[in-house]
Formats: sequence, structure tokens, C-alpha cells
Amino acid sequence: MKLASYLQAGQRRLGAVDGEDVVDLNRARASLAAASGSPVGQAVADATVPADVLDFLRLGPAAVEEAEAALAHALELGPEAAAQALLRAPLAAVELLPPVPEPPKIVCVARNFRAHAEEAGLEISEIPILFPRFAVGLVADRAPVVRPIVSEQLDWEGELAVVIGKGGKRVPRERAMDHVAGYSVFNDVTVRDYQFRTTQYTEGKNFEASGPFGPYLVLKDEVEDVNALRITTYVDDELVQDGETGDMIFDIPTIVSHISEFIPLEPGDVIPMGTPSGVGFKSKPPRFLRPGEVVKVEVSGIGSLSNPVVDEEERA
Repeated sequence: MKLASYLQAGQRRLGAVDGEDVVDLNRARASLAAASGSPVGQAVADATVPADVLDFLRLGPAAVEEAEAALAHALELGPEAAAQALLRAPLAAVELLPPVPEPPKIVCVARNFRAHAEEAGLEISEIPILFPRFAVGLVADRAPVVRPIVSEQLDWEGELAVVIGKGGKRVPRERAMDHVAGYSVFNDVTVRDYQFRTTQYTEGKNFEASGPFGPYLVLKDEVEDVNALRITTYVDDELVQDGETGDMIFDIPTIVSHISEFIPLEPGDVIPMGTPSGVGFKSKPPRFLRPGEVVKVEVSGIGSLSNPVVDEEERA
């Protein structure tokens, strides 16, 4: 199942993607309960398939089972009847949000692709290198990435993002995948001159509207082999990055387990897993994102994340 967080009529909703449409899982579950004769269908839906993705993830596998039943019910109704009952809407008619709009934590992995570390002229670390991002900087698919007025060195970093479904502390590596809900696409857009002013990453990674994330949360049972996914990044129509998750230095179980050693995992935590080679500051000559361009990151089997670039002054 592919889950979308979105706004519809000013309300935050959670839906399942079906082709070019989205099915409102909370409303579909209420409809299913009503069809079964329940006088409190909406209360049942709110308790079993919440409209907020964090509440949904906190309920664990039981919520997924309920969501699958709700989706099946909506599909049985047919597109026209489901639309009339407000269970179904075109994706083009809703405002997509990041798959987890307000994650408890965003813990990014640096230098996790060998070729990227080599192109940057940096050593391969013996343990994962981590840094924080903050939810205030996230933007959804199709929303603009902002080039800040203080810099012209806006760079791209296409990545696979892991979303945590089950909390835990000091999780053994062999059980780490039990804590993963699914995957999405991330673009760790970076203001390079701010990044390189210090030995830390935080300043260059947390400008306004610098964290494209989406379009959907793909539950892990939809992905046959997460270690064999292709990651590509395009600036307009030019391919600038092309890598595979199998080239990661530290795999997902290792990263999840390592993070849980020093901070508890929470449902909805997001872990961007690092970027392949091909970033702009190491191009010859260096190349950075410019207003009017579109940057697109694709992860095979997960989705395509596309964002136009605008200047900060244009939004002021």
C-alpha cells in the first residue's frame, strides 16, 4: 500500500494511492462500519484508521489490516459511488503533504555511499555519520525548493528515506527491520557554503523549504528488495545522479540499530539514508540549482519526487 498525507478542504487526511486517485482511509473505514450496521462508524474509524499518519503508525500492524479492509470496501463501491461518498478524489485535486508532515525526528546519514565519499575526498567512516534535520524545512512533492537570499550554492542529494513504524531502544540489528514501516524519497538539498563553514552539517541542511520528501509512504511489504533500488536525480532533463542502494556502506538494519543505541526510535521518525555520487559541488565546473529549474529524484519502486526551484525573494 502507498499512503499519502494530504490536505482536502483544509483538513489533513491519510489516503491510499490507487492509480491517479487517493482513497480516504478514515472515511472508507467509517463507511465500512456503517455498511456493517454499526451506529458509531466514525468513532470506529477514528480508533482503528486515524486520519493522521502519526496516529496511524502508532497503532502498528493492526491499523494496516484495518486500512486494507477499508480500501477493499472503497474499491468494491466503484469509483463513482466512492467519489460521491467523499471516499475517493483525484490526486490532482488535493494538496499533497510530506508523507509524515511532522516527524518526531529526522536523522540523516552522511557519506553512506562509497562513491560519494570518494568524490568528496573524505574518508570512509567506521561508524555511521549522522546529523539532524528539522521538520520545519520539509516540503512536499511539487512544492518549491527555495534558494536562500544568502547563498547561490544550492545543491541536490537524492536519497531513499526510511520511515519508522515501531518504537524501540537499543534494537538488535537482526530485529531492526521489524521497526521499519516503509520507505519514501528524500532530497537532502544543501546550502554548500554554509555546510563548509564548519565541520558540522546542521547549518547547511536546515534552510527553509530545503527538504523535499515524498510523494508517498510505501509500506515495506510492497518492496521486494530494498537493497536493489536505483536512485536517480535529474536537474530539468539532465541525469546528474545514478546509484543503487546496494552500494550503501551501512545498510538499513545497521543504521536503525545504531540510532537506537543513543536515542529511542519513535513511530514516524524519518531516516534519509545518504546520497550516491554526482552532487553539484563536485561537478566540473561546480553546478548549483538555479531558479526556474526542476529537480527530480526517483527511487525505483518507491516513487518520483519533483520540485521547482525558486528564489527566496520571489516568495517574500
